[in-house]
Amino acid sequence: MSARPKAGPPPRARKAAPKAARKAPRKAARKAPRAARAATPRRAAPVRVLVLRAPGTNCDRETAHAFGRAGAEPLVRHVNAVLARPRILAEVRALVIPGGFSFGDDLGAGTVLGTLLRERLRDPLRALVDRGGLVLGICNGFQVLVRTGLLPGWPDDPAPVALAFNAQGRYEDRWVTLRVETDRSPFLVAGDLLRCPVAHAEGRFLPRDAAVLERLRAAGQVALRYVAPGGGAPAPFPANPNGAVDDVAGLVDPTGRVLGLMPHPERHQFPWQDPLFHAGRGSRTPDGLTLFQRAVAHLKG
Repeated sequence: MSARPKAGPPPRARKAAPKAARKAPRKAARKAPRAARAATPRRAAPVRVLVLRAPGTNCDRETAHAFGRAGAEPLVRHVNAVLARPRILAEVRALVIPGGFSFGDDLGAGTVLGTLLRERLRDPLRALVDRGGLVLGICNGFQVLVRTGLLPGWPDDPAPVALAFNAQGRYEDRWVTLRVETDRSPFLVAGDLLRCPVAHAEGRFLPRDAAVLERLRAAGQVALRYVAPGGGAPAPFPANPNGAVDDVAGLVDPTGRVLGLMPHPERHQFPWQDPLFHAGRGSRTPDGLTLFQRAVAHLKG
């Protein structure tokens, strides 16, 4: 039995198509990309956040994860790599110095890393803030920012505050309630109550004198205060876990773009991390994660 002929036009019929008809689709294809590029909006550039680690830093992964969940692109880098290539600070939108015990807290909490940043990276750090970038220091990172002078950020008075040993004379690890006191920070919304854990031995905020404290208050630089669980103040121990003067838990610089706080927002990026959640009294919106989300939204804005 002979095989059936294949379906479709015979070879001659395919070749008979006019040259103009064969070239038309190719011309349209060459023109299409330009029109498509004009009509399609460009993808927004990623919000890159530099997560700085040093010997003894132990919260860099959690902090990077929190920024990643908030929609940023975290870059974890060792301080030696940044010292070797300071230009990386010009390639990111934010810098975060996480918690831990940088350089073993030798010479005092945050002293060695703070000195390195102040002496070797002062200008790139200042340029980052001046162009609208954000800087966040958490726990040991807050101590570092105070050592660098970025907080409170007064050129005429570079060292008016300190973060001293806890009044109880011991390491404190517990959950606290914070009230946002400023409307100047992209990380925060004034009046919010936030629950985060603390974990430090040197977190007691000490201004040099009453005049320094009054200047911070007047300038809106007191960012966070420890309050009682319902929001009441003043907050005695354990609501104020370290004896901080005026219950101060965090500061911003005069621009509002540099924030330092002793509690750990990166340790409340899932609802179940809060002990109250398991008692049926916790929020399903993790307070710590909102801090990172607001910062990323501001940078994308």
